[in-house]
Amino acid sequence: MGRLMIVNGSPRAPRSNSKQYAQIFREFFGGEVFEYEVTKRQHAQACAQAAGCTDMLLVFPLYADGLPVTLMHFLKQLAQQEFQAPPTVHMLINCGFLEPRQNDVACDMVRLFCAQHGFPFGSVLRVGSGEAILTTPFAGLVKRKLKKLAQAVEGGHPYSGSVTMPLPAWLYVRASAGYWLQYGAKNGLGKEQMAAMQIEGGAE
Repeated sequence: MGRLMIVNGSPRAPRSNSKQYAQIFREFFGGEVFEYEVTKRQHAQACAQAAGCTDMLLVFPLYADGLPVTLMHFLKQLAQQEFQAPPTVHMLINCGFLEPRQNDVACDMVRLFCAQHGFPFGSVLRVGSGEAILTTPFAGLVKRKLKKLAQAVEGGHPYSGSVTMPLPAWLYVRASAGYWLQYGAKNGLGKEQMAAMQIEGGAE
């Protein structure tokens, strides 16, 4: 059985949704695992450890239709690491959009990285509504897909899946707006302030 390195690529790794997804994934994965959070900024040491792994799972949120810069810094270091047998790279990506396809560009970025630097590309799970779905009755949908991903990584067979909340877009937008208004209110901000273009006293 192989050895898996889970890389939490979220800029808020210790308290991120990515960490929750990784924890659920581990419940279904039977092989040896060690985890690395990119916020620790010990990329050289982590990449040296990756040299002893058969697989690597990148777990991260979508940022501006791409990868978080924290993860990009890690991948830059990973590209410089020497491997006798590079680990197969897998992806577990989530976004705040309802549609999992919003993650596709970021997936293509990782595929390109793998092709350019000689890493085999394995399985991918795209999660839509990733900021909220784990706290809803639809959490079971994600867990079933995470189980499939874990089985694919452990078994060495490619898997490509996606999951989101089965809601119409208008309802999801309404629910999301309500969430952010409540979040703003907790921080002393009203709807008009949150909608304003002026940020931290800067010019509009």
